[in-house]
Amino acid sequence: MIVDSSWPAALKRRRFTIIDSMEVASAKAKLAAAKEKFGREIHVLETAGLLPTQNEVSNTAEESDDFYEFTEDDYYRLMGTKKKDKFLKTRKIREAEQAAQRSRITKAVIRVRFPDNHTLEVAFHPSETIQSLVDLIKKVIARPDLPFYLYTTPPKKQIKDMTQDFFSAGFIPGAIVYFSYDLPKGDDAAANSAPFLQDEIMSLKGLEIIAEQPEPVQSAPEPAAARAVPSTIAQERKASEKKPAKPKWFKM
Repeated sequence: MIVDSSWPAALKRRRFTIIDSMEVASAKAKLAAAKEKFGREIHVLETAGLLPTQNEVSNTAEESDDFYEFTEDDYYRLMGTKKKDKFLKTRKIREAEQAAQRSRITKAVIRVRFPDNHTLEVAFHPSETIQSLVDLIKKVIARPDLPFYLYTTPPKKQIKDMTQDFFSAGFIPGAIVYFSYDLPKGDDAAANSAPFLQDEIMSLKGLEIIAEQPEPVQSAPEPAAARAVPSTIAQERKASEKKPAKPKWFKM
């Protein structure tokens, strides 16, 4: 938008404020429409630099299994974190602790990273199953006709049990999973070179940042009567100051 430099500064600020308000309202409306359509709040983030580019994906598809190999150092590091649990607990105590932990956690934020440097962020209830995540992905990806799978790293582990809930899977309070087409090498080049998410979903990218901006508050104009009061008082004060004083020699 081009603003004439001759406009008063107050008018310029008001014009930009209206545009910002419209942008915030539009972002909220798009996010609300997506939530109504898919039944969940959906956010799309850009993860440039964290994942391979499209060209790298087309050439290598994904890291080899050796990259995610569980080494001896990993084993000792993992065992070191379990030293505090060396004392055995009864089954009832473990179940009680688990139930208390379940009651405190009410949301599992899952981020699905795609090879084109985009991440889909969705919130689930911890008691929901991983199948609910798979069902949602089928609705938002550009090629739902192609087989795919999800995996976690490190080490690389494909998610196969879709009946497991997010709490039991350890995906609380949140987790990052990775998306990959389940195609023979060589046949996946074309699929990986195209966008992974639908255009409708991609249009949501970055909207949560705009929607979280506080709406500008315009101060109400000062009433004319309130502005007139100080001037009236000043005029009366000036009139009283101009009133001639009696000379000292004048006596009644």
